[in-house]
Amino acid sequence: MTGSQLRILSELLSLPTAPFRERHVLDYVRRFCRRQPALSLSEDRFGNLLLHYRPRRTPRGRPIALTGHLDHPGFEALKMVSAGTVRARWRGGVAVEYFRGAGVRFHSEGRWIRGKVRSVRRSRKEPGKPLRVSTADIAVAQPVPPGSIGMWDMPGPRISKGRIQAPACDDLAGVAAILEAVRSLVRAKPDVEFFCLLTRAEEVGFAGALAACRSGTLPKRCLVINVENSSVLPGVSQGGGPIIRVGDRLSVFCPALTAYLVRVAEALASKNRSFRFQRKLMDGGSCEATVFCDYGYETGAVCLALGNYHNMDKARRRVAPEYIRLDDFANTVKLLSAVLLQDPPYSPSAAGPRKMLRDLLAEHEATLLRTAVLMQPS
Repeated sequence: MTGSQLRILSELLSLPTAPFRERHVLDYVRRFCRRQPALSLSEDRFGNLLLHYRPRRTPRGRPIALTGHLDHPGFEALKMVSAGTVRARWRGGVAVEYFRGAGVRFHSEGRWIRGKVRSVRRSRKEPGKPLRVSTADIAVAQPVPPGSIGMWDMPGPRISKGRIQAPACDDLAGVAAILEAVRSLVRAKPDVEFFCLLTRAEEVGFAGALAACRSGTLPKRCLVINVENSSVLPGVSQGGGPIIRVGDRLSVFCPALTAYLVRVAEALASKNRSFRFQRKLMDGGSCEATVFCDYGYETGAVCLALGNYHNMDKARRRVAPEYIRLDDFANTVKLLSAVLLQDPPYSPSAAGPRKMLRDLLAEHEATLLRTAVLMQPS
């Protein structure tokens, strides 16, 4: 893992974020783009960021678009309900049993204000849906300004035994992998065009991605690769490399593009013995790739194997830092860089099993025809 990769990963994992309160991460990406003059940066009316690289020469192939989201489950301070209690709105998917007594910290004017959850309120979005935490009353030692971002009270990024843990790997580690792949690639001035769409408020139900798709923020000619963190499931492992995600709980992604991702990964593995990858239907949850598929984009997905998904340490039944493997992150950057470079080039007919299937037919067709007469009724 390079120093640049570790720096951008650590910096992003240090930032406070929550659904609809992604300003610190947005500002980080804006500063990143100012240091990359070959990149153009635009923002749609929903606050999603679109990075674009176009070469001076006519680009080869269709443009790749990497996508990731800028938020993580968290709190937003609403008001002080008493001298020592702030009421905060909660957004994101965390089970209620992890809240009571859990430590929280609010980010305000460059500093953290610590507190502890006293009680929660639950509500349903609609009849028949499960009850979810909507607000929490949190004991604090000093006033918390309305709008302050609240996260679980845990240390910033820490590295130990080949992994990095932080309050929010999902999806800031995915965004870090995207930015690092872009940074390393634009210096080489490749003759390919690519985009990066970084969305807001994924944790409430893909809000930013849905708005971007409906408004046409991302050109339809793009081949979309969603980059996420996904909870470890049987059949995948941390340290096994990036996971080429066949699908999620809601949908199966574009077979040709998934096959292409495997093809790129196999090419990398043939050149580099340290490169590893996995392929899996990650159906423990859903991701933005489903949104892009639904809106007609050819979509594939890559994810990092995540520990303590959404800060839920299920073994200890308490909130805890999320964590990923550093070698998985480094190999994800390698995979994304090769995909953006289109090395090897994308071709729907070459990406999937079509050639193998046609070769099998060519091998056996004559024998089928010759023996068919022997199969007639006697």
